[in-house]
Amino acid sequence: MTDKSGQVWVDADACPVPIKEILFRAATRSQCPVTLLANHAMTVPPSPFLKFVQVPSGFDVADSEILKRLHSCDLVVTQDIPLAAEVVERGALAISPRGERYTAENARSRLAVRDFMTELRDSGVNTGGPAPLDNSDKQRFANALDSWLAKRA
Repeated sequence: MTDKSGQVWVDADACPVPIKEILFRAATRSQCPVTLLANHAMTVPPSPFLKFVQVPSGFDVADSEILKRLHSCDLVVTQDIPLAAEVVERGALAISPRGERYTAENARSRLAVRDFMTELRDSGVNTGGPAPLDNSDKQRFANALDSWLAKRA
């Protein structure tokens, strides 16, 4: 059962290493449970506040497991826009590894853009990828996490 003050769930398959490191330090500092879910093996530092759950391979298996365990007081870290939209719909908070908070409105618009970019790529247009994670992204993520942790306390 989740603590009433909330915990962090991480869609860890695509979560950048520097963001995981921020989460590891924050879990220990704040004594907040952080659970990483992925379909491939992953090592987390020894801590009573860190847990890794390996889920079977398959489409959206980690997402489904996060949603099954989610409470409205929780935080989800994900780049997966459909997962973020579902998290927000259930009353919890979702942020990207770049520290951007998902809302019902921006999740819908980001999903539309994602679908449009998929159509372009499928038609042979090279759309490039996202910009590399930089220090301002890491700082924005750390600030968003700290803000959530402060409200949790």
